[in-house]
Amino acid sequence: MYSKIFTAFAVATATFTATTSAFADWRDQIPVVRVGIIGGENEADRLKRLSCLEVKIKEKVELPVQFFPATDYAGVMQGLLAGQLEMAGLGPVGYAGIYLQDENAVEPFVVSSNVDGSLGYYAVIVTRADSGITDIDGLKGKSLAWADPNSSSGYLYPKAGLELAGIKIDEYFSSTGFSGGHEQGVLAVLDKQYDAAATWSSMMGEKAEGYTRGNIRRMVDKDMLKMDDINIVWQSGLIPNGPTVIRKDLPAEFKAAMLDLYTNLHVSDPECYMAVMGGEGAGYVVPPAGFYDETIELRRREVAGSR
Repeated sequence: MYSKIFTAFAVATATFTATTSAFADWRDQIPVVRVGIIGGENEADRLKRLSCLEVKIKEKVELPVQFFPATDYAGVMQGLLAGQLEMAGLGPVGYAGIYLQDENAVEPFVVSSNVDGSLGYYAVIVTRADSGITDIDGLKGKSLAWADPNSSSGYLYPKAGLELAGIKIDEYFSSTGFSGGHEQGVLAVLDKQYDAAATWSSMMGEKAEGYTRGNIRRMVDKDMLKMDDINIVWQSGLIPNGPTVIRKDLPAEFKAAMLDLYTNLHVSDPECYMAVMGGEGAGYVVPPAGFYDETIELRRREVAGSR
């Protein structure tokens, strides 16, 4: 009898030890969870807005977490390619840029959904309300601020959309330049440093609130902008919402934990979810297969054309 009890105890102990060992092994591969944060708003605001997510990741995987805000999109992209970051939220063009350099570097594991369940947003061009410029025709001979060379809504999509409409960028505008981010571009317009700026919005919900989400919404929420201060003079077609990406070579257990955290965040902590999203939405979902194929091809053509 005692031998049977001892045998059963030994088996149970061995099973527990093996399970615990396996549980510890994948954590040993990730000493620190390093999360990249792309530009678009000032660093202090970015870190404050995402502080709840840092806590939740730490609690979920029981590992130290560090957030790395970059001054531009390229910094986060290079950090992921070099294996110096584990994950990051990106725009679709940022992901496409990584994919074209190394298809096996990262994978998009979640994408944000809008309040109506759709998975897209819009590039918009804004001017000062008192400028008298109310449409794209009024911008001829004026200056335009792009956000960042790796921004979807702040550069690639509006540039492609204007060119598709027959506008030759270098001839149509008196000058163009990169402001360093979406927030910076809108501020440059308000300060009369540029006549217009490209940025992004969901373009759904209440206009007075800056719509449901986007850079404009964040600036309204932070009292940096009133909707009466600007005109929206151009709007793109629908752009796929940017993914949160994770390195492909990370342990499956870590990926599963992050997927569970993100896809349940809107239910488990709605306040944190809205802070991370920068507005309202219906939660994070797994992106459909091929969701970013069009963006990858657009990016491929842009890179080929710049050579």
